Amino acid sequence: MRELIPLLRAIDTPTLANAIELLDLRHPTTGFSSAELRHLTPELGVMCGFALTAEVETMSADRVPPSPEKFLELYRALESAPKPAVVVLREVTGLPLYSAHAGEVMSTVFKRLGADGLVSDSAVRDLPEVRALGFHYFARGTVASHGNFRIVRIGSPVTVCGLQISPGDLLHGDVNGLIQVPQNGRERLPGLAREVREREQRLLNWVRSEDFQMTKLLDRMTH
Repeated sequence: MRELIPLLRAIDTPTLANAIELLDLRHPTTGFSSAELRHLTPELGVMCGFALTAEVETMSADRVPPSPEKFLELYRALESAPKPAVVVLREVTGLPLYSAHAGEVMSTVFKRLGADGLVSDSAVRDLPEVRALGFHYFARGTVASHGNFRIVRIGSPVTVCGLQISPGDLLHGDVNGLIQVPQNGRERLPGLAREVREREQRLLNWVRSEDFQMTKLLDRMTH
């Protein structure tokens, strides 16, 4: 499996999504996040890794302080998780536009423990510092304060911007968005992606050429 990760990182996410469709394992309207989820560090290219999930709350009205033990529990889980890892955080208070799920300190710890990036259904902060760190951020945007950050539970299935994610799921994302890579048929995906690219390139070359004719477009699009 480790040999497959670099091959998948060499594929842009839309092309990989098209290749996954050829496996015919799921409905084409599933397996990807909505436009709410943005790649805030697009200069880093493709992120690919195994999900470590957690549910957190940052906007609760009480003044109960965060538990350092829960943070250590999350870090220990990351340390023992399959690598490369992707930390996935879901906000439970229902206020994702105010919730900052990570900054420079947490991202540095995550990266040191083998994470390639963070996926959040909410916001993040310290964007310039995290970009310099080389750590992927997938989130709705940025906010300045971490609020009343607490970790609720670790290792439960979550839904982030329409994408259902379970612990251990293989995630792949770039500036176009985030997808979940199914387990069955993964080894076929580099080859299928190459077929997708070659087919699209043949069509594009013809459309851009002097041989282009509208009367032949449907045939070219379906063959």
